[in-house]
Amino acid sequence: MASSSPYEPSSNLPLKPIPGSYGLPVIGALHDRHDYFYNQGRDQYFASRIEKYNSTVLKLNMPPGGFIAPDPKVIALLDGVSFPILFDNAKVEKKDVLDGTFMPSTDFFGGYRTCAFLDTTEPSHPLLKRFIFHILSSKHDTFISLFRTNISDHFTDLEKELAGKHHKASFNSSIGSITFNFLFKLITDKYPTETKIGDSGPTLVQTWLAAQLAPLATAGLPKFFNYIEDFLIRTFPIPAITVKSSYNKLYEGLHEAGTTVLDEAENMGISREEACHNLVFTLGFNAFGGLTNQFPILVKWVGLGGEELHKKLRDEIRTVVNEQGGVSFSSLDKMTLTKSTVYEALRIEPAVPYQYARARENLVVSSHDASFEIEKGQMIFGYQPFATKDPKIFENPEEFVAERFIGDGEKLLKHVFWSNGRETDEATPDNKICPAKNLVVLLCRLYLVEFFLKYDTFTFDFKPSVLGPTITIKSLTKASSTV
Repeated sequence: MASSSPYEPSSNLPLKPIPGSYGLPVIGALHDRHDYFYNQGRDQYFASRIEKYNSTVLKLNMPPGGFIAPDPKVIALLDGVSFPILFDNAKVEKKDVLDGTFMPSTDFFGGYRTCAFLDTTEPSHPLLKRFIFHILSSKHDTFISLFRTNISDHFTDLEKELAGKHHKASFNSSIGSITFNFLFKLITDKYPTETKIGDSGPTLVQTWLAAQLAPLATAGLPKFFNYIEDFLIRTFPIPAITVKSSYNKLYEGLHEAGTTVLDEAENMGISREEACHNLVFTLGFNAFGGLTNQFPILVKWVGLGGEELHKKLRDEIRTVVNEQGGVSFSSLDKMTLTKSTVYEALRIEPAVPYQYARARENLVVSSHDASFEIEKGQMIFGYQPFATKDPKIFENPEEFVAERFIGDGEKLLKHVFWSNGRETDEATPDNKICPAKNLVVLLCRLYLVEFFLKYDTFTFDFKPSVLGPTITIKSLTKASSTV
């Protein structure tokens, strides 16, 4: 029986045992961990096992392992057909799996399991998510104007640095600062400089994030130090007390400035304390952490597109803005190439590459070629870049094609998964899709619009890292005419 779609498995695929190996106890996990971080690297770690076992669904170990995560065994889904089972809340559980096979101490979050760690069946999940939705909906009319105000400071920063003696500018540092300011103002109606946070917000967040996520990263040290690094950051977790002062400063700043939103939380039946700890997590981990990865990824791929893509983008953006009389939701929606470019960046390099869940029940998952049984309670892992670059779904999947999602290409959006769901699905209180999904897409479009209204083209360098590319701007060519 033929498949109804080239991207969907046949209904009568053969049922096969899941291939792969976890290796010997302790030794197998340690071996895989060193392959993942040091010997092969992330993509080759997965690709080599797909080749070895001739399957995109297989058994393997996922870091960190050790005392931090003594059970690193997962069923890995490494194609675009099997991956979406991770979004089916009736079949999988998302309790305490945000960071994978380990969970940082709740001491990092004021003693609370914040919304991101809650399963959809837990009563607090829909309540806390509605709280975030309320904040976003109440500020909807300010998104564009507030972002445009902040992004102008970013461009000023870049130009000042380029005019300095080194003739280069740190994109990541500048975008981090304006992103934090924008998000804090969006939530509280005040800038962080009006609170005890001052201008240290990005540093406070990065310090807090680094301590809790250290077991999932590597510093890129010379090979001689690999075993030392591995032992230090993946044997025992870094205690939350080491970053307590940074976290407390963020909490107190939000508590001081966020009176209105915390009042609303109380009206919804959420204590001010729990609401504020969730705000710190939403601001710091979800929003700031996500956007400060996503903006550099966007600039990297647009930059690699070169002057030809830059000309197409600026022509579309300036034409629409002139015709529409400004930048608005309506004008943004008419910029088809700009929209497609953002979706393509989200597809080719998702800012969050992993998804985890546990099977609620015995279930069957299908790849393109076969079906597999997963037992209740087993940890399921999905590597998003392999799913969104599945060659059986996307033509030339490793190539950045800015026009990919224009016209009939929009049908492929259901295979773009960056937000913990399909791009064609909406976030609700009862699912785990990012509540700010649409805002992220909007801000990425807005960034391109503001950039190409001001500049014709740019040159840059970048260095890859586990937290997204580090971008150095080398030149900005100002627009020859203004809109």
